[in-house]
Amino acid sequence: MSETIGAGGSRKLQIWRGDLTGGELVDYELETEPGMVVLDAVLEIQRSQAPDLAVRWNCKAAKCGSCSAEINGKPQLMCKTRLDHLPADEPITVEPMRAFPLICDLVTDVSWNYEVNKLIPPFTPRDDLPEGDFLIDQMETDRMSEFRKCIECFMCQDVCHILRDHRLHNRYYGPRFMVRLASLDMHPLDGLDRMDMIADDAGIGLCNITKCCTEVCPEGIHITDNAIIPLKERVVDRRHDPLLKILRRNKDPRGRKPVRSKPPPSPDDIPGAPSSPGVPPAS
Repeated sequence: MSETIGAGGSRKLQIWRGDLTGGELVDYELETEPGMVVLDAVLEIQRSQAPDLAVRWNCKAAKCGSCSAEINGKPQLMCKTRLDHLPADEPITVEPMRAFPLICDLVTDVSWNYEVNKLIPPFTPRDDLPEGDFLIDQMETDRMSEFRKCIECFMCQDVCHILRDHRLHNRYYGPRFMVRLASLDMHPLDGLDRMDMIADDAGIGLCNITKCCTEVCPEGIHITDNAIIPLKERVVDRRHDPLLKILRRNKDPRGRKPVRSKPPPSPDDIPGAPSSPGVPPAS
């Protein structure tokens, strides 16, 4: 088992430097202090050794999702990853997320995610709701509250093999937006039927529930078990259960209005986005 460093000391970091034209891992060494996280080390290197190092960060409190990166080959928040939790006998590699187009160094263009978000119709109250405040059971609130914890770090998107390896951005919305669709479909007061959108436009059938998205979520959201699998079950019930198809005639049992969107765009189709993924080499 690799030793870990509990106090300060000299550490070596290998940080990806480059842009769409190419790049490489560059070695840096610095003196660390107890309690430092990877973001502390990267910002110190930016301050003292590489002032042109591009890195995105904001709150430094694991709540904004801005400092997502691949640390030792695993998507993690730099501000939440302590140096003393990483092996002390090998360099710490810090690379940009690979599912999105590279801009420069550790910064990637995640605008594709916001374009996908625009395709999902927001919460729309049912037509039969009475005037006044919306009231729902506590059980319903508890079920949906988990999904509201998402900080949109997009690490679940990055680790998803459908986007990361197969690059099917134009056929699959990704785990983050399966979570959003689940929060809407499970809302008892929402008046839209998104099942066709989930099955066809969002491409939920492409997910083979490896649970890699759940493993990297910094908020501990059970993306696969509580969002994706229930949505898959609802699609199967609607489309393939013969009895339910007859009884419901392929309609939502709650009388919701059917809506459709369209398949997500390719990153190449987004104005201002780099024209290619710019995936860095493996660690």
